[in-house]
Amino acid sequence: MNRIYLIIAILVVSTYQQTNAQGCVAIKGTAGICGRPSDARGWELNLNNRYFKSYKHFVGTEEQHHREEEGSNVINHSYELDITAIRTINSRWSIAMTVPIMYFARSSLYEHDGRTRHSTHSFGIGDARVSGYRWMFDPKTSHKGNVQLGLGIKLPTGNYTYMDYFYKKADSSVLGPVDQSIQPGDGGTGITFELNSFYNFSHKLGVYGGFFYLINPREVNGTSTARGGTPNATAKKYNTDVMSVPDLFMVRGGLSYMVKNLNVAGGIRVEGLPSSDLIGGDRGFRRPGYIVSAEPSITYVAKKASFNVAVPFALKRNRTQSDSDKRRSADLGRHVQGDAAFADYLVSAGITIRL
Repeated sequence: MNRIYLIIAILVVSTYQQTNAQGCVAIKGTAGICGRPSDARGWELNLNNRYFKSYKHFVGTEEQHHREEEGSNVINHSYELDITAIRTINSRWSIAMTVPIMYFARSSLYEHDGRTRHSTHSFGIGDARVSGYRWMFDPKTSHKGNVQLGLGIKLPTGNYTYMDYFYKKADSSVLGPVDQSIQPGDGGTGITFELNSFYNFSHKLGVYGGFFYLINPREVNGTSTARGGTPNATAKKYNTDVMSVPDLFMVRGGLSYMVKNLNVAGGIRVEGLPSSDLIGGDRGFRRPGYIVSAEPSITYVAKKASFNVAVPFALKRNRTQSDSDKRRSADLGRHVQGDAAFADYLVSAGITIRL
């Protein structure tokens, strides 16, 4: 196997991330893992850390600058540790299992008394995923490029009814489910489809690409959006009184250049949450939208491990209309569209150890 072949494959392994769309838009779902082509059977362990702060509000692609200026914006701090075990069965087949550990902090005015900023938090294991992968072309003969397909199941192991205290009055609080954006799980059993690919122009220069989609057939998970209160009539009418279980997606691609054991890569990443699911209904509360990011990364490959740092930063953020937004627009005869908070960038750092 030539070295660029190995480097690009490890790059994809090291930079896989949960598709959180850097803010309030998407709830939890795991993006793809690409195993390296190799004749050697064995295990790899990937530990990937990611952090972002979302605080800029958008309606469509228009930023709501007044939210920051008046201090009414929502601020989410999100930290995630993804632990993935990868088993290489032979040169074409591999399996992987990912267990995420999550910590979130969310501060706002409107969720509490509307005047004083308070915070809610959540911590725990997210939704785990088990997947199988196959290289479609024989790695022994396809040295310049290859395509890997993956199929998996996402399990509802994360808590989707996590609760914390909301301060509705200065001297009292009420216990209720935290916002959808900081729930560790989504409550649905999902199916994941993946495509990972690369092509080498030379021993130093190559391209990579990937596609990931999570199908969540369950429509709603029953978790209240009233934050310890009673849902109002409008929420009940448009089914936003409980949280949805939405699909997730990610598409990425770019160039990779190797200098000795160091690989420098850069590309474009698009991830988000659609307003309509492929299977199942679209009712329930969700903040659909997507973010387009430039994704630079650096990977260093040692004998038994590789180390990666990636910092995707936002180029475009779009909070699209949800099912309830569309239904309200039709009933009211005017355009209705909710907002969502996004981050400027996220920081991802990981290590892959060959056991």
